[in-house]
Amino acid sequence: MTQQEPGGHLNDWVKAKPNRRTNNFISALNQIFTKTLVIAEMEVRKLRHDPTDLIIRAVQPALWLLIFGQVFSRLRAIPTGDLPYLDFMAAGILAQSVLFVAIFTGGMTLIWERDLGVVHKFLASPTPRISMVLGKSLACGVRCLSQVFIIYGLSFLLGVQLNLHPFAFLQVLLIVMLGAGCFCTFSLIIGCLVKTRERMTGIGQLLTMPLFFASNAIYPISLMPNWLKFLSHVNPLTYEVDALRGTMLANGVSVYGIGWDCMILLLTLIGLTLICGRLYPRVAM
Repeated sequence: MTQQEPGGHLNDWVKAKPNRRTNNFISALNQIFTKTLVIAEMEVRKLRHDPTDLIIRAVQPALWLLIFGQVFSRLRAIPTGDLPYLDFMAAGILAQSVLFVAIFTGGMTLIWERDLGVVHKFLASPTPRISMVLGKSLACGVRCLSQVFIIYGLSFLLGVQLNLHPFAFLQVLLIVMLGAGCFCTFSLIIGCLVKTRERMTGIGQLLTMPLFFASNAIYPISLMPNWLKFLSHVNPLTYEVDALRGTMLANGVSVYGIGWDCMILLLTLIGLTLICGRLYPRVAM
C-alpha cells in the first residue's frame, strides 16, 4: 500500500480564489467604455440628419482668418517674434472654433433631450452617469474634427506654414478631441444647472468671449496685464492653443511643452467629468 502524503486531500480542496475586486474593477471599466461608445455613436448619428451644421459652424472662424487675420497681419501691431501673425493666429482660431462648437453643443443638447424626455429614459437605465457625460464629450470631439480640416484648408490657401507631417496631424486631432471634451463637459455642467434653452444660450455667449480673449489665441500672454495673465494661466483654452501652435505650425513652438499642455487638458477633463457625473441626475428634476 502506498502511503498518501499528508495534506494531499487539502491540496485538492483548497483552490485559489479569484480576485473579485480586480474582476469587478475591470468589469466596471469595460462597462463604462462600452456605454461611452454607444452614447457617442448615438450622438454622432445626429449629424446625418443635419450635416449643414458643420458648414455653418465654420463660417465664424473663416471670417476671423479672412478679415481679422489679414488686417492685423498688415498692421504688424502685435509682436509675435519670428512667427508671422497669420500663422500665430491660425492655431488660436482653430481652438476658438472648437470652443464655440463645444459650448453651444453640450448644454443645449442636454436641455433639448430633457424637454423631449430622452434624459429620463437614460437615467432610468443602468448606464453609468460618467458614460453619459463621456459619450457626449467624445461625440463633440468627433464633431469638432471637421473644423480641423476646414481651418487647415483655409490656412493653406492663405499661405500659413503648416506642419503636414502625419504624426503632427494626429497630435492636432488628439488635442482638438481633448479640448472639445473639456469645454463640452463644462457646457454640460451648466446644462445640468439651468432650466431653459434661452438661459443656456445667454450663459454660453457670456462665457465664450471671456474664455477666448483671456487666452493666447490672438495675442501673446506677455502683452496682458498681470490680472489677465493669471486668468490666462488657469484657462484651459490657453494650453489647447499652446499645444496646437506647437504641432500645427511648421515653425511653431510650444511655450509650456505639448506633454504638459495635454496633461492639463486631460486632468481638466477628468475633473469636470466627475463633477458632471454627480450633477447629471439634476437634469430630470
